[in-house]
Amino acid sequence: MMEVVVAAATTPLEELSTGADWDLCAALLTLHAIADEACAGLGVALAASNPLGCGYRGRARELLAQRGTLARISPDAALVLPKVRTPAAPGTSIRSMSRYATVYGPSVGVRWHKLPARRRGTGPRADHVNFLLLPWPLQIRASDFRAIEGSAQRDTDEPYGFFDFDPAERLDLALVDRMLVAARDEVDSIDVVCLPESAIAEDELAPLEALLESHGVASLTTGVRRRRSPLDEFPDNWVHWGLSPQLEKGRSLPLGDLGTDWFHVRQNKHHRWSLDAGQIYQYHLGGELHPAMRWWEAVNVPRRVLHFIEFGEGFTVVVLICEDLAQNDEVADLIRAIGPTGIVTPLLDGPQLASRWSARYASVFADDPGSAVLTLSAWGLVDRCRPRGHDVSRVVGLWKDPSNGFDEIPLESGAQGILLTACVSPAQRSSNDGRHPVPNAIDLYAVSQHQISPAATGSQNGAPVRQLSYSPPLNVDDLTILCGWAEAVAEALAYAPNRVTAVLSDAAAGSPWRAVLGLNEPSDPLRKAIQLMDDVVSNTAATSDHLDATLAAVSDDNASAEDAFTSLVRRVLLAALELREGLRKREEYNRTT
Repeated sequence: MMEVVVAAATTPLEELSTGADWDLCAALLTLHAIADEACAGLGVALAASNPLGCGYRGRARELLAQRGTLARISPDAALVLPKVRTPAAPGTSIRSMSRYATVYGPSVGVRWHKLPARRRGTGPRADHVNFLLLPWPLQIRASDFRAIEGSAQRDTDEPYGFFDFDPAERLDLALVDRMLVAARDEVDSIDVVCLPESAIAEDELAPLEALLESHGVASLTTGVRRRRSPLDEFPDNWVHWGLSPQLEKGRSLPLGDLGTDWFHVRQNKHHRWSLDAGQIYQYHLGGELHPAMRWWEAVNVPRRVLHFIEFGEGFTVVVLICEDLAQNDEVADLIRAIGPTGIVTPLLDGPQLASRWSARYASVFADDPGSAVLTLSAWGLVDRCRPRGHDVSRVVGLWKDPSNGFDEIPLESGAQGILLTACVSPAQRSSNDGRHPVPNAIDLYAVSQHQISPAATGSQNGAPVRQLSYSPPLNVDDLTILCGWAEAVAEALAYAPNRVTAVLSDAAAGSPWRAVLGLNEPSDPLRKAIQLMDDVVSNTAATSDHLDATLAAVSDDNASAEDAFTSLVRRVLLAALELREGLRKREEYNRTT
């Protein structure tokens, strides 16, 4: 095939597009399919197709974590990225030519994170997520929107100014505590707590995460607004995604008093909110913002970088903040090319009805590439949205997935939050080049919602929440690299035990392949973590080199007797081993049915 391509190197693209030289077209399509198959498992871990590639996949995951691309060429030229899922109906879209990798221009930066927040075990019980949606602030006043002094430009054809949104209502930790008590009375655990755009101030993050840790919550996603200062006229607006260092969903109580801070991923907003006359009237803000002017949100807009967060059940989530969902630009093209399992959209908006703008844009991603989309707005602004001729709506959120369509999420009278449960199940990967579909992607779909009113009492009995006072043993990038190598080790244990030593050697500091690719050597904490993982696996391999034996050894959890660093490495390895065992069971089931 390469001989055919090399011999035809001077063929004009116009001639190639006609298909006249079919031998050349067939050779190019075949090489493309081979390259695509070679990228299987470089992002989300899949059932092994070639066990000899364990080390190769580990190297590629580290390359992706360090440089935001799977290619050795400069990311300033092009990005080669994992594809999480493909459209259900391949059609003739260029995006359907591949099923494991995609190529994209450098206009949007990419950061890929592996954060293995999964339930213990390998059975189907692990395949669901409990979200607690808190549509707060519950009250938003007109005075929370303030024109920035001196920003109004009236002597123009289109008068404009800048406004600041700084809600007076502070986060009520006691109320959060009572909401968690009530929600945990309904289900065994709360996995993710979600709040809308700009829901909390930056200084409220640490005490909130400490409270969530005390309830065994695995993750937090919330909009954050930095308060404007004389030296920071345009502050940042971002979504904060926090992950407990326990790396586990479904735990009713904390696993030991480790006292370490959460892992953090920060997704900046890419577009400013623009309030026109229609919105000023419908939100009744005319006492603060004159409707004859267009008011722009006074926030910083940094270079566009999109963060993809890959969790332990094999699904990947990305965040789009309010206006970002509605922009049909390079970010939207990138999301359709990668096909994340879920898109979370915190916003400040009116009711999230299936007839409004957010539903239209959610449908775009739910149809192609088939991502589930969750939007969540603040009840305080939904309640203010009272356009003439329309009744007040209580719908604060919307879920859209390709399986079940729209699911409006109301906040009923007396409730202050909603418990939403979603499940994952296998989905097909397809391509339009003739390869057979394979069931190794993931669908995410909502299965239930329940209104939550606060419990009469909280869990703290008036005592202050224990603060998380120590930095995490690893930063997020190092954790991602460690998780990638743990997946490679688990794959080798399951399918090629004789390759385990080679994989661990590739992961270790000083391995020559990093210099060849121009990558940095592991930091001191990462080097120590890789060595600890090597020690655990090597000690078990002295008696047995199979996955089951290593899984049993790692599952013998002595977290209370271990320091935070050793305990974290053990949990990373345990998550990778259980994920691999679950994939192996699923693979065996598919072969026998």
